[in-house]
Amino acid sequence: MEAPLQAATAAAPELTFSVEEGGVLDHAAVPTLRFALRVESTGQVRSLSLNVQLRIAATRRGYSDAEEEGLRELFGRPEQWGRSLRSLHWTNLAVHVPAFGGSTVVELPVTCTYDLEVSASKYLNALEGGEVPLEFLFGGTLFYAAPDGRLQVRPIAWSEETEFRLPASVWREMMDRHFPGSAWLRLGRDSFDRLHAYRARHAHLSWDDAVDALLRGVGEP
Repeated sequence: MEAPLQAATAAAPELTFSVEEGGVLDHAAVPTLRFALRVESTGQVRSLSLNVQLRIAATRRGYSDAEEEGLRELFGRPEQWGRSLRSLHWTNLAVHVPAFGGSTVVELPVTCTYDLEVSASKYLNALEGGEVPLEFLFGGTLFYAAPDGRLQVRPIAWSEETEFRLPASVWREMMDRHFPGSAWLRLGRDSFDRLHAYRARHAHLSWDDAVDALLRGVGEP
């Protein structure tokens, strides 16, 4: 008796990832960075359902005295940084990569906030210059074809990753473009209501005027 025919199978294509460039996404309604992600494959890819975890590798750069002071709320005093300085999770992204062979480039948009209660924003706002060391980790699902044309599926392990160094000035440029000459402060509802009442009671024309008057009242310049 002849052995039954086995369905033709093929090894899954091997994937490598690299970020070629990063900058501000022009004409975005909200502050958004863009990264050009190159995906290379050893074979034909039907599609990729890609999950991306973006982290700030804070241990991979040095800091000025002023930056250390600005980062104290995140990592404590500089003498504690041997224990407290660590990578910061920034965001998770999901992107669909259509069929390709060889290599392709896809855009990764990263929406940003000026809310300085968010760790990533607090970190980026404290930097005076240099570069932001970023880590991109990849997971998801790879779809490819067997020799007989049948669709095959393979998970992408989270061990796939790449690095990129974004100039710190890019984040500052983006925020200045969307919020020229401004910064954001989040208050509790009770504190906001009291500040709003104070502004109305003293007929201050702006929030800046109200805060300046309060600071002068406690001896601040």
